[in-house]
Amino acid sequence: MTAALPASVLRERRVIRTLSLPGLIRLITEIDDNGPISRQRGSLQGALGDLTTGQLRHAIDTARDLGLIHARGPALARYQLTASGKDLAEVYDTAARWARTNQLPSRTSDFVARVQHAFQMQDDGPGHSRAATEPSAPRAALSEWLTAYPRVLHQDIARSSYAAEESGRAA
Repeated sequence: MTAALPASVLRERRVIRTLSLPGLIRLITEIDDNGPISRQRGSLQGALGDLTTGQLRHAIDTARDLGLIHARGPALARYQLTASGKDLAEVYDTAARWARTNQLPSRTSDFVARVQHAFQMQDDGPGHSRAATEPSAPRAALSEWLTAYPRVLHQDIARSSYAAEESGRAA
């Protein structure tokens, strides 16, 4: 029989799985790459057209709950990244760069799949090391981010009826 994992490890794994959601990755990187997105009807769907309405709503709710985005000003204000959102975008870039260099999960993988793969390896923990492909750069970047923003480890992660759909690939 296997011993139960400590609560802190379970919390970290839950956060890693949440940060690996395709819609969240797309939302954070879209804002990071192209600047704030208007909250005006259709703007989000236009910028992230490969996501269903449910995936997009879940990504926005999750990003807000984790303090990654905020909207300022009048009703048509824009979604902007917070400091933790900007730093998470850098973690995503580091993970994707590492996966691209190692051609993981495949040579032709897209950005989201690369980030998910690197994070999945992080989620497997040190006991599941993959020798030459061990993601030291993504692991270090994610660990630094979690240390800088420990609030996310204790945040109740948004759950919605779209959570199961969102856990799959977006594009």
